[in-house]
Amino acid sequence: MDLRAFAFDDRPDLHARAEAVFTAGWPEFVFHDPVADRHMDRVRQWFGEWHLLLVDGADRIVAGGWGVPVRWDGTPGDLPGGYDDALVRAVGLHEAGGRADTLVIAAAQVREECQGRGLATEVLGRLVSVGERAGLVRVIAPVRPTLKARYPLTPMADFVRWTRADGAPLDPWLRTHHRMGARVLCAAERSMVLEGSVAEWEGWVGLDLPASGRYVVPGALAPLTVDRAADRGELVEPNVWVRHR
Repeated sequence: MDLRAFAFDDRPDLHARAEAVFTAGWPEFVFHDPVADRHMDRVRQWFGEWHLLLVDGADRIVAGGWGVPVRWDGTPGDLPGGYDDALVRAVGLHEAGGRADTLVIAAAQVREECQGRGLATEVLGRLVSVGERAGLVRVIAPVRPTLKARYPLTPMADFVRWTRADGAPLDPWLRTHHRMGARVLCAAERSMVLEGSVAEWEGWVGLDLPASGRYVVPGALAPLTVDRAADRGELVEPNVWVRHR
């Protein structure tokens, strides 16, 4: 496949199409992250060079990914809390005039009909290379495992230890990173904290939530906690920190 890579800001003509491609297949609730809502405008404004689009010979978007630059000392204790905290750190570091040394790959996506062709590895590899060319000495990612939603009651720290007979991770998205040489660092237990009213959550997950308590809902990596008296639902989603190169 003839592929070309562009920074997102270099192809404004593709922005509308990119949004359609990269929102497909995700559960609705992931688009209602209050931390991301507060920070994404600045992320797009300041870190556009870390947002990549892969297009084919027909100028069709086939994959893409993006990340943010942070400062990390390389120890588990200094890792960001997860996806949300990486955005907070990147924006805060930029505002303070600090110097980043680590790229956090926040997300990567392959067009649905183009999956299974190695494009996920391609876009991840290009993001790693962009970080290296910029002088960032480390590349990490808070991975959202594809299969974890089938096991929402299993702690992420246990899930990441599940392997196939060949020793590779059971989860296919973790396996993609593994094949590239990435290694698992630890679980990010509070990677995203998603909040909304009970009515909002009922709309997002397509279920009635008639009583306070914990619910297993479609697409979530952990149970949703509902407080009817406070009219509030909260989902604390775990991810897995992996390190490339």
